[in-house]
Amino acid sequence: MLTKVYGSAVVGVHGVLVTVEVNIDRGIAYHLVGLPDSAIRESGYRISAAIKNSGFKFPGKKITVNMAPADLKKEGASYDLTIALGVMAASGQISSERLNDFVIMGELSLDGSINSINGVLPISLMAKRKGFKGFILPYDNGLEASLVKELEIYPLRNLKQVIHFLKGKESFEPFRNKLDKVQKKDLIDSDLDFADVKGQSLVKRSMEVAAAGGHNLILIGPPGGGKTMMAKRMATILPPMNRKEMLETTKIHSVAGRIKGQKGLIWKRPFRAPHHTITKVGLAGGGVNPKPGEISLAHNGVLFMDELSEFKGRVLEVMRQPLEDRELTISRAKIAVTYPSSFMLLASMNPGQNGYFIDYENPETYSPLKTKRYLGKISGPLLDRIDMHIEVKPVPFEKLSDHRRGEGSKSIRERVIKAREIQTRRFLKYGQVEYNAQMTVSQIREYCELNEESKKLLKTAMQTLNLSARAYDRILKVSRTIADLDGADSIFSDHITEAIQYRGLDREGWMG
Repeated sequence: MLTKVYGSAVVGVHGVLVTVEVNIDRGIAYHLVGLPDSAIRESGYRISAAIKNSGFKFPGKKITVNMAPADLKKEGASYDLTIALGVMAASGQISSERLNDFVIMGELSLDGSINSINGVLPISLMAKRKGFKGFILPYDNGLEASLVKELEIYPLRNLKQVIHFLKGKESFEPFRNKLDKVQKKDLIDSDLDFADVKGQSLVKRSMEVAAAGGHNLILIGPPGGGKTMMAKRMATILPPMNRKEMLETTKIHSVAGRIKGQKGLIWKRPFRAPHHTITKVGLAGGGVNPKPGEISLAHNGVLFMDELSEFKGRVLEVMRQPLEDRELTISRAKIAVTYPSSFMLLASMNPGQNGYFIDYENPETYSPLKTKRYLGKISGPLLDRIDMHIEVKPVPFEKLSDHRRGEGSKSIRERVIKAREIQTRRFLKYGQVEYNAQMTVSQIREYCELNEESKKLLKTAMQTLNLSARAYDRILKVSRTIADLDGADSIFSDHITEAIQYRGLDREGWMG
């Protein structure tokens, strides 16, 4: 007898329908075809034990399982439940009628319990798109799957529950999450606050501008200036994510296996801080079975790279494409996977090998050439893609010893949110653009028009600093953000002046 059960593969961050066909005939054998990996090929042992330990019979006949489409690689143990129900239906122990209504996925233990799987949200979206009535899946994945509206979600604990549900012996209500009724927590409810930062008003202002427009930022200065301290507080001034961004972010983390238990939707913007020993695969993603790396895990959030010059050069260069295109494509012989990678790059570094512009203990060892060589570890094309270069100077004792608190994250964040709201209205007619850093060339020409005074000022800066066309566009984007923070419809000369001030590495002799 032949029967069909429906599961799903995950390619990139998208679910792809997989039809599991099970045929039972005379003889004794177990054949599994359709490009399964080793985990799926081992499924026969788990399925046989799970069925028997759940009180049912595993047929001692010739079982042929085909996973279509046959040219798509199938990976992982998440097809156990799908195949088990196909075997049960093909052997006549359950009816196959209700199987057509559901996508069914789950990893089986030998006792019949169902373990959690990765990539549930993309699979749920696929099931809704393909017109399935519901999704039967592991209990621990219920909250994540229920983020998709108009799809019945049945998170069950074991194989026996699933079989009784399909037979109609036991009824289960579709899972309903209560996330829409839960009041969102203030995202800056944290021990980190910009009020703790002493001095550094210019740096704090630059970080406010970066957060408001989603601009890339690098902080350069000696140890102890507060670079890392301020960078960790960037998350406290970022605007909250909208539902579209939440779903995008959750999909990536789901595929990467970083959503466990009943965590469900990711509310907060990601803040990823990889160590400088990270590999290219760790940063960009990939591997034999491609998975998202830190770049994609930072989508809609911040990728903080502390001590940027300590990262390997070839590792850093993989960021050039996603910084420009806001997506990352991993190509293999038989497949190309694209992950969304729209993140804010926040980096910090020392200006010299010893941590300082000049080694004051051994001033005779100072060499401008050595300093330039150290800074030269970061390639020109990569620096060109960073909108803002800020020099962080040591904080004087008078400010360090001042017990008065500075402006807090809450008030800064309110200004950032207002500026983002202006940008959201501005780009409403564009589907993929939501803030200034994402503007295309044509949008820059439309929304960053300059008066004559501003044009002359920018022309002088371009000629004096020998700026590239990319740097020109990035100055205009930052200027537009500064104008939005001021609530101005047009870009004025003071906005251009401030934006040029944030291109520190373009200035001759910026090291002092």
